Amino acid sequence: MTLVKKLSLACMTLLAFLSSQAVLATDQFNLTQGATKTSHEVYDLHMLVVKVCISIAVVVFGTMFLSMFLHRKSKHPVPAKFSHSTLVEIIWTTIPFLILVGLAIPATQTLIHIEDNSKSDVDILITGYQWKWQYKYLAEDISFFSSLSTPQSQINGEEEKGEHYLLEVDKPLVIPVGKKVRFLVTSKDVIHSWFVPAFAVKQDAVPGFINEAWTLVDKPGIYRGQCAELCGKDHGFMPIVVEVKSAAEYDAWISEQKIAMEEAKAAAAAAAASSWSKEDLMAKGKEVYDGKCAACHMPNGEGNGPFPALAGSKVANGLAEEHINVVLYGRNNTMPAWKGVITDAEIAAVITYERNSWSNKAGDVIQPAQVAAMSNQQ
Repeated sequence: MTLVKKLSLACMTLLAFLSSQAVLATDQFNLTQGATKTSHEVYDLHMLVVKVCISIAVVVFGTMFLSMFLHRKSKHPVPAKFSHSTLVEIIWTTIPFLILVGLAIPATQTLIHIEDNSKSDVDILITGYQWKWQYKYLAEDISFFSSLSTPQSQINGEEEKGEHYLLEVDKPLVIPVGKKVRFLVTSKDVIHSWFVPAFAVKQDAVPGFINEAWTLVDKPGIYRGQCAELCGKDHGFMPIVVEVKSAAEYDAWISEQKIAMEEAKAAAAAAAASSWSKEDLMAKGKEVYDGKCAACHMPNGEGNGPFPALAGSKVANGLAEEHINVVLYGRNNTMPAWKGVITDAEIAAVITYERNSWSNKAGDVIQPAQVAAMSNQQ
């Protein structure tokens, strides 16, 4: 067997080994094929480019090593004397150009398909908050927030982590199977990114802008994702869960949500119109604080990094109006705005709790009507 044939066989063996290792490591390192036609197109395009790159690497490095071996100094002590070859330069310029054009054609077709947001069956407005997602079904009077539901005890290492640690939410986004769903993505505070790998959908949520994306899922199931933009302290704690239901189940879910929305509005209105006792406000306020505030300000109110302590703070011990204003509208993109996120009664309760807990001795009671009055001023 000639040396050239031996080297060719070695290169083919190396290529086969690399390919087999890529297959074995698919679950760990490669893209997933996903659950939509778009995700399959992206995967196929990715694999095409990988194969082209591997082929180029084999040819380039094979030629380089073969040249070094065949034209080494011991075999050819007197080097050839030539400056260039016009034909060779034309060839090595033309071939990469043709390769790039060949890759650009399927890539452009895939991008055109990805950007075709027309003729949608369902339109959903997705708004990113620090650190949760709001979903609003534009053709229905349905809107809700989706937040991380992993227990704090698991996050703190106090108990064993669950199967979907940091990838579970209290209320998933629900979409119908076999229908084109258009996502309108924006943000209320900082830049987020709505990313579900199984759909091949990753769209930035930018304050003041609305970006579009879409998906069409052919198989019911639960699909998970995360915010893919570094958006602050709890960036890693705002997962995405999408539940794809059959047409009948989706219609039933829509009906249930409409009823639940009406009941929630009635309950919020009744709570806002009521005069709460200090004991009830403190109990409700602790519940709200532990669920929504303790991650930043700590359960003991001592603060955490850039998030100030509430125990002994000027805000929690100062004018009630300033405290209400901060909770309603946030501050400096560090403290998120809670207006419209939780009810007036919940805001009143958590402010009352903060002003009368730890070392704080404000002693006053904030009623939902006070919050509503300040909320309606702006």
